[in-house]
Amino acid sequence: MRTDGGVPERERPPKVFQAYSEQVRLLQSRGMQVADPARAERVLRTTNYYRLSGYWYPYRRRRLDGEGRSNTFLEGTSFDDVMALYEFDARLRAAVLADLGPIELAMRALLGHELGRIDPCAHLEPRLMGPSARVQGSAAEPSQQYRRWLERHAEDVRCSREDFVAHHREHYGSKLPIWAAVEVMDWGSLSALYRLSPFKVQNVLAGGVGLSSAQLGSWLKSMNMLRNYAAHQGRMYNRVYTLVPKLPRSAHPDFPAGGKDENARCFTQLTVVQYLVRALSVGNARLLPAVLRSFPSVARLDIASMGAPDGWECQPLWSS
Repeated sequence: MRTDGGVPERERPPKVFQAYSEQVRLLQSRGMQVADPARAERVLRTTNYYRLSGYWYPYRRRRLDGEGRSNTFLEGTSFDDVMALYEFDARLRAAVLADLGPIELAMRALLGHELGRIDPCAHLEPRLMGPSARVQGSAAEPSQQYRRWLERHAEDVRCSREDFVAHHREHYGSKLPIWAAVEVMDWGSLSALYRLSPFKVQNVLAGGVGLSSAQLGSWLKSMNMLRNYAAHQGRMYNRVYTLVPKLPRSAHPDFPAGGKDENARCFTQLTVVQYLVRALSVGNARLLPAVLRSFPSVARLDIASMGAPDGWECQPLWSS
């Protein structure tokens, strides 16, 4: 099953506009069972044929020449099963966003606090930041990576409509102390700031959740990508993710050993989120397990298509 993180192979687009009833008949002609054509038409009117095609892709027959998929469906494919997968994915996106929000807030607070211990404006002084914030061999000359981050941050502060930013600008000047500055950063900027921070700051944040600094850095990047998929209504459950979080190398009860392909699947991304919800004591630790247990009973697919191992629900991270 090709779910390579990009757009799955699509059917050729129609040469002329198709009414919703024609789209339903097209699906039926290709072998999909549509028990309620009127309902299918209503769904297509508000959901879009090509969005749903990502969910019926696993049910398309493989071409005889081995080059991708044909436009016909496997026997037993039903529109109801496709919609069950689509609705499950919607629940998954909502749960991911609900859990990532408090993780992001916690990371903002923790990073702002640790950098503030160095200097209120440490983030504006490359000499006070980590080695990646400076040109190699220099004690103060900013690196290109840091310059790009600083330009982005300055624009975020300039465009902010937050009351605390206006109050600080009026009474104290344009420089926001780091514990306030983190509140105008999005996840991408926050993740970049972590990587630019001194190692001692990275180590405090990572050690607080039982990770190495490199592991937490990769997790922040992965969660930024995951959040973007969820926020922009992207398909999540059977996607192969291009950013794979660095997992603990030694035996770890929360991260069963998996190959590269397994670790690139959705379940690994969700495990990272669930782990941090528990490690930081934020969010709702029961939310993601409940959604995963609601994986629909459909033909030919089960939760293993997400990369979930056998017995996942019995692992301490997901069951306690």
